[in-house]
Amino acid sequence: MTIDGFRKLALTLPQSEELAHGGHPDFRVGKRVFASLGYPDPSWAVVKLAPVQQTKFVKLYPQVFVPVKGTWGAQGSTQVKLRPATQAVVWPALVAAWHDRAPRKLVAKNPMLPPPT
Repeated sequence: MTIDGFRKLALTLPQSEELAHGGHPDFRVGKRVFASLGYPDPSWAVVKLAPVQQTKFVKLYPQVFVPVKGTWGAQGSTQVKLRPATQAVVWPALVAAWHDRAPRKLVAKNPMLPPPT
């Protein structure tokens, strides 16, 4: 997956927008960040998952998903190695991250997006 591929996928989610923090592009729904690009370098992205979701993705796709080091990682922030990632692998993680941060009314208006597992 490329940086642009990740960006396009993230922006597919309802009411998502690209802004920036810490010098890195991020993706938000409402005012809450659900993903970002370029951390720790341009070959990575980050999705903000619940810890149980993080465990699932890391176990299923260890070549793609890695917990961020330290407290952020313990809270579910998960690095995505872009090169081996595919849309089929990244999409469920982005949906889970979006779902956890989107306003409940927006989630209810988008029943085609499955809740995180």
